Amino acid sequence: MNILFFGPNGSGKGTQGAILKGKYNIPHIESGAIFRENISKGTELGAKAKEYINRGDLVPDEITIPMILDRLKQDDAKKGWLLDGFPRNKNQAIKLDEALNAADMALGIVIEVLLDREIAKKRIMGRRLCVNDNNHPNNIYIDAIKPDGDKCRVCGGDLKTRDDDQDEAAIDKRHSIYYDAETGTLAAAYYFKDKAKDGSLKYIELDGEPSVKEVTNQLVSKL
Repeated sequence: MNILFFGPNGSGKGTQGAILKGKYNIPHIESGAIFRENISKGTELGAKAKEYINRGDLVPDEITIPMILDRLKQDDAKKGWLLDGFPRNKNQAIKLDEALNAADMALGIVIEVLLDREIAKKRIMGRRLCVNDNNHPNNIYIDAIKPDGDKCRVCGGDLKTRDDDQDEAAIDKRHSIYYDAETGTLAAAYYFKDKAKDGSLKYIELDGEPSVKEVTNQLVSKL
């Protein structure tokens, strides 16, 4: 089962990806982790990618896609994989699709988490981290996991925020790329949505606004 996952920052995509990983025993592969792994291991592709990263430039698709394909061919992905964080525009979607088909690893399922941009932004800025356990869910904008004042709803511990969660300009920049249906990440998602019309793959849309459990139930029922 080869799955491609789309969703804006704040949509709970990572949580749902972890659930799919456990349910189907497939690796959840995030594009940023692929870069870090190749750079740390000193691979040829990693060295080339590092040159661009050090200059503050985007890594070309000609380097990124072979790096991704190499990761998808590893032993733990033989029964399938869940790819997250790439492609980020329509041209990358086309190139990735062609490369996967050429490698006989065609996509089976594409998942898009639907969430209003302002809600996604609030979810990011509303995240609070428990000093005792970062896995304790607390968010001032989500009723189901709203903290008890300034204390963790699970253990009563003190709460803190991540600096990047409060950087409104950075959040807006990331979301502007994602929600751009003409040249951004949604354009990549819609490429596969259009392709799904011929039955060559399954395209699943999830309402990302309900609770984690409700979104999971949607996902499992549609799979």
